[in-house]
Amino acid sequence: MNRRVGLAVGALGVMAVMAQLALLREMLGVFSGNELALGVILGNWLLLTGLGSWIGRTASRVRHPPRALALLLVLVAVLPLAEVLTLRELRNVIFVRGAAVGLSETVVASFLWLAPFCIVSGYMLTLACSADTIGRVYVADSIGSVLGGVLFTFVLVRRLDHIALLCVPAFACLVVAVWIAWLEHRYWLLGTAGILAAGLVVLVAVDVDSVSTARLFPGQRVAFRGNSPYGRLVVTDSAGQWNFFENGLPVIATHNTEEIEETVHYAMAQRPDAWHVLLIAGGVSGTAREILKYGDAQVVYVELDPLIITAGRRFLPESLADPRIRLENTDGRHYVRLTKDTFNVVIIDMPPPSTSQINRFFTSEFFDEVKHVLASDGVLAFSLGHYENFVSPELARVLASASATLKQSFRHQLVIPGGRIFFLASDGELYPDIAARIEQSGVSTRLVNRHYLDAMLTPDRLADMQRATAAPAALNTDFNPVLYYYHLRHWMSQFRQVPVLWIAVLVAGLVAYLLRTRAVPFAIFASGFAASALEVVLLLGFQILCGSVYRQVGVIITVFMAGLAVGGFVATRYRPVAGRSTLAGLAVGIAFLAAALPVALKSLECVLVSTTQTMIALLTLALAFMVGMEFPVATRATPGDVAETASRLYTADFIGACLGALLASTLLIPLLGVMATCLLAAGLNAVGAVRLLATRKKI
Repeated sequence: MNRRVGLAVGALGVMAVMAQLALLREMLGVFSGNELALGVILGNWLLLTGLGSWIGRTASRVRHPPRALALLLVLVAVLPLAEVLTLRELRNVIFVRGAAVGLSETVVASFLWLAPFCIVSGYMLTLACSADTIGRVYVADSIGSVLGGVLFTFVLVRRLDHIALLCVPAFACLVVAVWIAWLEHRYWLLGTAGILAAGLVVLVAVDVDSVSTARLFPGQRVAFRGNSPYGRLVVTDSAGQWNFFENGLPVIATHNTEEIEETVHYAMAQRPDAWHVLLIAGGVSGTAREILKYGDAQVVYVELDPLIITAGRRFLPESLADPRIRLENTDGRHYVRLTKDTFNVVIIDMPPPSTSQINRFFTSEFFDEVKHVLASDGVLAFSLGHYENFVSPELARVLASASATLKQSFRHQLVIPGGRIFFLASDGELYPDIAARIEQSGVSTRLVNRHYLDAMLTPDRLADMQRATAAPAALNTDFNPVLYYYHLRHWMSQFRQVPVLWIAVLVAGLVAYLLRTRAVPFAIFASGFAASALEVVLLLGFQILCGSVYRQVGVIITVFMAGLAVGGFVATRYRPVAGRSTLAGLAVGIAFLAAALPVALKSLECVLVSTTQTMIALLTLALAFMVGMEFPVATRATPGDVAETASRLYTADFIGACLGALLASTLLIPLLGVMATCLLAAGLNAVGAVRLLATRKKI
C-alpha cells in the first residue's frame, strides 16, 4: 500500500512541476508577461493548492485511498492539457484581441483557469497522507518535483512543444494509475486510463499544438513555433511582415522602420566615426545591420536566447549576414562584466524593465560596468516607455529614477522624446541637433530625418522631459530595484480597474487565518514564506552576480527542490526529537540564514564567478534543507487525525509560499529592497520560534 501511495505522489510531483512551468509560460503570453502577472499567477497556483489541501481534511472518510489516488491521477493527467487548449481557444474570445489584459482580469482569469488542477493536486497530497505517513508523502512529492524540474529544464523544453511536453508526465500518471487499478481489480479504471493514454498519442501525432497555436493568431500564418529555456517563441507571417512573439508578447516585427532607426541613429549620430559598437539584444530586427551604415563600425551583438538567433537566421538572414557583425550568444550583463574590449557606443535594445531580470540592465551597478568598457567619450543609449505628448505621474517616476541613476555614472545625459523616450549618457559632449549630425555623416535614413525630428523634438516636448527627469526619485540599484516597481505602477495606471475588493477579501481572509493559526502551523507558514521569498532573492542575486545563464539558474532551482527532498528524508528517516524545541531550532536557523543572506550576497560581488555560483548553491541548499526538515518534524509535534494534521500543515505551507512568491517579487524587493525582504522573512520565523517555545500546547 505504501508503495502505491509513494508512486502516486511521485507521479503527481512530476506532473505538478511540469504543469506549473508550462502553464506559467502559456499564461504569461496572455497576461502581459511582466513581474506582477507572474507573481499573481504563481500566487494563485499556491493559494489554490492550499485550498485543495484544506478541503483534504475530509480525506479520512475515503475508504480506499489508493483507489481514489488512481482515479485522481487520471484526472490530473488530462487537466493541464485541457487548460492549455482552452486557454489558447478562449483567449481571443474572452479578451480583446491584441489588447493588453489588466490586473483585475489577470487575477480572476488565472484563478479560474488554474483552479481545477491545483485544487485536485492539493487534495491528493492530503489524501495520500491519510494512507501513509506525512513525512514520507512530503519526501515522495519533493522527489517527484526534482525529477519533473530536471526533465523540464534540461531535457524536454528544447525538444518538445507544450502539448507534447505535458503528455510526458501525463503518460507517467496514467501508467501509475493503470498499475494501481490492476492491483485493486478496478478494470473499468484501467480501461479508462488506457484509452486516455492512446488519446495522448493521438494529440501528439495530429500536432494539436500547431492547430491550437494558430487559433491565437487569426489572420496570420504561423511559420515557426518553438520552446527555449527562456520562453515560447512563435513567428507569424502577416501580409509579408514577419512578427516574432516571445511568451505571447511581440518582440520583433519587420518593416518597423521607426523603432530600428530611432534605436540606432540617436546614439550613432553622437559618434558617427565609432568603430566598435556593442548591441545588447534586438539585432535580429535589423538594428545590427542599420549600425553598419556608419562605415567604420563593427558590431558585437549579444543575444541571450539562442532560439531567437535560430529563427532570425531562418526568416531574416540578411539581418545577421554581414561579417562585421559578431554574435555572442550569452547574457548581456555577463558579457559586459567579462569582456576586455572597448566600445565607442553601447546600445541596450531591451524591453522596459517589467521584470527583475530585465531591470538588471537599468541599475547603477550595470551603468558603472558599461562605463568601464566604454571609451573615454563613449555613449550609452537605451529607451524607456512611449510618449504621446503627456507625461503621467507614473511615467515621470520612471523617467526620474532612470535619470537619477544615470547621473551616478555619467556626467552628461540627453533625453529624446521620440516614438519612445531615449536616454543618451556619456562623459563626453552630447549633441541635441541630431538631424544635422546625421546629415553631416552622409548616412541615409528613411524616417529619422530632419522633418521627423523637427516634429518630435519640439520645445514643449523637450520641456516635458526636463520637468520629468528633474524630479527627485529613488536610485535603481541591483538589490533595490525600484525602477521595475515604478514601471509596474505605470503599467497598472493604463487600466481603470484595480481589484480592490479582491485584495480586501484576501487580506481579511489572511488576517483571520493567522489569528486562528496555532504555533506549529504558524511555523510552517513562516518557513513557506521564507522558502518562496528567499528563493526569489537567491535567483535575483545569482542573475546579478553571475548573469542569466539558464542552465546554471536551472541548477539553482534544482538544488532548492533537492534540498527540500533531502531535508524531508533526513527528518523522516532519522526521526530527530519530536516537539516544539526541534521545530523552534529549525525556525531560528532559517531566521539566521535570512538575516545573513543580504550580507553574504553583497560579499560575493568581488569574488570569482565560479566561487559565487558554488556559494549561492550552498546557501540555497542550506535554506531548502532546513525548510524540508520542518514539515516532518511538525507532523510529530501535532497530535490528532492524520488527514486533519496534513491538511492544516499543507495549507499553512502553501499560503506562506503564496505570500512569499507574490509579495517578494512584486512589492517587497522593488519597494523595500533585498535587505528588508530578508529581515521580514527572518522576523516571521523568529516569531514562529518564540511562539513554539512560549506556548504550552503542542499545536
